Amino acid sequence: MRYFLCFIFPPAAVLTTGRLFTLLLNIILTICFWIPGVIHAILITQDYYAAKRQRQLVKVMKRNHY
Repeated sequence: MRYFLCFIFPPAAVLTTGRLFTLLLNIILTICFWIPGVIHAILITQDYYAAKRQRQLVKVMKRNHY
């Protein structure tokens, strides 16, 4: 769903990740040129999912360690 938002309305996709500074940057990029806003939103969304996977992995490793 976030990737779909990246193409339709990039600032909304960045807003769902909870990063306010990057939201402002994405709004500026989207207003100036559409394509840089879309690319930035895709990169932020990929980073969000990578961080989420890493948090889950650390959680499982901590649970199995003790």
